[in-house]
Amino acid sequence: MGTLLAILLGAYLIGCLHGSTVAQILSGVNLKETGVKNAGASNATIVLGKKYGILVAAIDIAKGAVAILFVYVLFHFVNYPETAQMLYLFVASAAAVIGHNFPFYMKFNGGKGTATIIGVLIALNWKLGLLALLLFLVVTVVTDYIVLGVMTLYISLVIIAIWKYPTLWTLLIALILMLIAVLKHIENFKRIKNGEEKKVSAVLWKKKS
Repeated sequence: MGTLLAILLGAYLIGCLHGSTVAQILSGVNLKETGVKNAGASNATIVLGKKYGILVAAIDIAKGAVAILFVYVLFHFVNYPETAQMLYLFVASAAAVIGHNFPFYMKFNGGKGTATIIGVLIALNWKLGLLALLLFLVVTVVTDYIVLGVMTLYISLVIIAIWKYPTLWTLLIALILMLIAVLKHIENFKRIKNGEEKKVSAVLWKKKS
């Protein structure tokens, strides 16, 4: 139980390290108060441009991967049963994403976890993680809506849980993360329905005034 709590807390705190905070320090712009008021890479791109979007995405992807690698390092020192290893990896995955989405110093109102889940997927299984990233990019480009690409990332996590980490707990954690993602993107789905959601092409190729 002590190990589980340590992983949960450690991964959560790692998840709380926001790329948007770095962007705010460098630019002086609080992403939670402008654009679509979200502390993620997509809003950083909308408000501050592609360079800041890449910076925020890189930091948030890295922390997702670090949270998982932290657990893998632990496995080198302690020989846990295979089922326990699977559980710890998915607990770290969930805690990192939740830390990003609900950081304590932002009054538990952070980003939407997209970049962080990419880092998690790549660290869990780099081949399947890169395949999930490719699918995310393809769906995003084809539909021109990033939120639809995001959903493929969580579907990929569920598939990885079933295929590579087949326990009830890992599947449950993956499904809970997917539900959180859907709830976090409800407004995006509403804007798509109303024709008001910003298209990826419009954001990436907009001209600066």
